[in-house]
Amino acid sequence: MTEPHGSNTHSTPDELAHEVLMSIRQIVRKISEHSHELSKSCGLSVPQLLCLKAVGELREELDEVTVQRVSDRVQLSKATTSRMIDKLTKAGLFHCERGVTDRRRVCVSLTPKGEERFATLPRPLQEVFVQRLERLDLTERQQLLSSLKRVATLMEAHELDAAPMLTLRVEESAP
Repeated sequence: MTEPHGSNTHSTPDELAHEVLMSIRQIVRKISEHSHELSKSCGLSVPQLLCLKAVGELREELDEVTVQRVSDRVQLSKATTSRMIDKLTKAGLFHCERGVTDRRRVCVSLTPKGEERFATLPRPLQEVFVQRLERLDLTERQQLLSSLKRVATLMEAHELDAAPMLTLRVEESAP
């Protein structure tokens, strides 16, 4: 793996800690900037974009796209997914109705406006990241995971519940 610009393998402990913190801050800033750019360009928060993408993809695989299946696909709680779906329904992108075979299930479909939006969705940051990560050899990926888990522990963040989604907040206010 190539060393980041400006890194020094002979840094003092203080300099090394500074570089680690700077790298964490760069990651947080990139996530923030990307979330802002997505929201500005398509008017959707990252979780909303992922829900729209999930419904568009699932409809090609399944007869009925349920809230639970969308929740499973985007790896958010059913309650959070329901709120995102409600917002997208109010924005005219989704249509919701009770299931045909099981009236307790809520089925989600794209409206014509939702179809248009789905066809032009930008790629979320996590998709680009995963694609690049998969190009690394397995050993390097495992080392990265181990190091990131250690950073999470050092920051006392290892017990926080988090979806594999690069966004700063799940409850964003776009549509």
